[in-house]
Amino acid sequence: MTTSADCRVQPSWRFILSHPAHFLSFGFGSGLFPKAPGTAGTLVAFPMYWVLAAHLTDVQFILGLIGAFVVGVWVCEKTGQALGVPDHGGMVWDEIVAFLLVLFFTPAGFFWQLLAFLLFRFFDIVKPPPIRYFDQTWHGGLGVMFDDILAAGYALLCLALVKSVLL
Repeated sequence: MTTSADCRVQPSWRFILSHPAHFLSFGFGSGLFPKAPGTAGTLVAFPMYWVLAAHLTDVQFILGLIGAFVVGVWVCEKTGQALGVPDHGGMVWDEIVAFLLVLFFTPAGFFWQLLAFLLFRFFDIVKPPPIRYFDQTWHGGLGVMFDDILAAGYALLCLALVKSVLL
């Protein structure tokens, strides 16, 4: 992940509104949050999930996530090229899509959604193996998107473990 100081173009509202790819990759503006933009982007997934889950079947939701991942590869690639860095910290579409996946499989209720959020952020920040490997070696849009899917997988495994112990 790269900071604004490393950029060829400084991210701003003007920048993200200059192209739909930038607007989406910056999570509708949440990636401009000055502290912890990844956390801000992850929080954007909550209202998106609540609205989408209420209106889509499970199959539609999963197909939408696959589409959002594919679109994410393109928008993150395009935005990374425009910024001059492949994985700018403000590009948070990867967190949004990955956390939507986590929420889809998370049991209902505040406790479970809070735990899902904390676990996902932990794994996205710490990047245990093999997440760190892919974060450091896969570049471009696919690399940006893929490591967060792995963090989602770790979060879901931990949620399943906690669920099996508690329920």
